[in-house]
Amino acid sequence: MSDIADALARAGFPAGTPTTRLAGLTNVNHLVERDGERFVLRIPGAGTSEYIDRRTEEVAARSAAAAGVNAEVVFFDATDGLMVTRFVDGAATMTAERFRDLDAVARAGRAFRELHTTATPFATDFDLFGMIDDYKRLLAEKGATLPDGYDELQATAEATRVALEATARPLVPSHCDPLCENFLDTGERMYVIDYEYSGNNDPMWDLGDLSVEGEFGPEQDAALLRAYFGGDPPAHEVGRMVAYKAMCDLLWTLWGVIQHANGNPADDFWAYATGRFERCARLMHDPEYSVHLSRVSGR
Repeated sequence: MSDIADALARAGFPAGTPTTRLAGLTNVNHLVERDGERFVLRIPGAGTSEYIDRRTEEVAARSAAAAGVNAEVVFFDATDGLMVTRFVDGAATMTAERFRDLDAVARAGRAFRELHTTATPFATDFDLFGMIDDYKRLLAEKGATLPDGYDELQATAEATRVALEATARPLVPSHCDPLCENFLDTGERMYVIDYEYSGNNDPMWDLGDLSVEGEFGPEQDAALLRAYFGGDPPAHEVGRMVAYKAMCDLLWTLWGVIQHANGNPADDFWAYATGRFERCARLMHDPEYSVHLSRVSGR
């Protein structure tokens, strides 16, 4: 039996159910049609269960769906991550270009607010600084080279960590990996899909991460924050978002260097890491960055 036939049978679809291959990088996705209804069948990529906890993903995916933010989860096999969700009709997959529409940005902000305030807690926490420490230890063990200027940025990175940890806030259910392609926009509401890396987190991480991934400018950041808070955002929350924009790039810089050190052939991970680092450095060197940090600390 083929992979698709086996997956369809496991998910309860009759033999011969028509399918159409959809886009997907790590996993294999198929559009499935049955009795006039459409679904998305996700076949997890080979080896993904080695680094993705499918049980915690299921908790998050169902919680976000119950909150009306994720597509409805129809079937989930936590043994390997085989999943069926209801197809979101009339929705466009978002890109950085589509996020230039400030109304779309606002819909994303409201979706985050709904997720953070109405979803039931997820089964795991997203530990940013624990991940950074683990990555740094691993890189030290490998004797890996970091991008030029990394050491000089450490004082600012440590000040950011101190400011965020000293003002730590309750964690909320968060997506934690808001790539543009993880947003589906109907023009009336925004869905946020793919909860493989989700966890309970500081809510401003999601906003800062989307801003980075979507290459947002000041107008987009302002629209995102205003939609999320329903008006002018508190200065300390803006500061947290900006701080997480920097830490997001710093985290994925280290991740990229690890991939490069491991000889991962899937991409030019050194170029990826240095690109991330250079963007982080530009933000941290901006005179306004220290102002934002002071606002995080309430000064």
